[in-house]
Amino acid sequence: MRCTKCSGLMVVDHLLDMKESYLPMWMQALRCLTCGNIVDPLIHFHRATQQAQRARRLTTRFARKTTRPAVAA
Repeated sequence: MRCTKCSGLMVVDHLLDMKESYLPMWMQALRCLTCGNIVDPLIHFHRATQQAQRARRLTTRFARKTTRPAVAA
């Protein structure tokens, strides 16, 4: 897999999350070897949700522009 920021190689990494819970929690994520970008399942879900919302807004704007009534001469 390639990094979305720098197109570097992403590798599986095991991370320790110490702030989100009172017990240490291990999680698996992808980390870029070049820039250090980390993508875990929650980050991926939020980015996909934001991308879907942007696409929905664009299609709504496009639909409004194409459905305007024609002006009579």
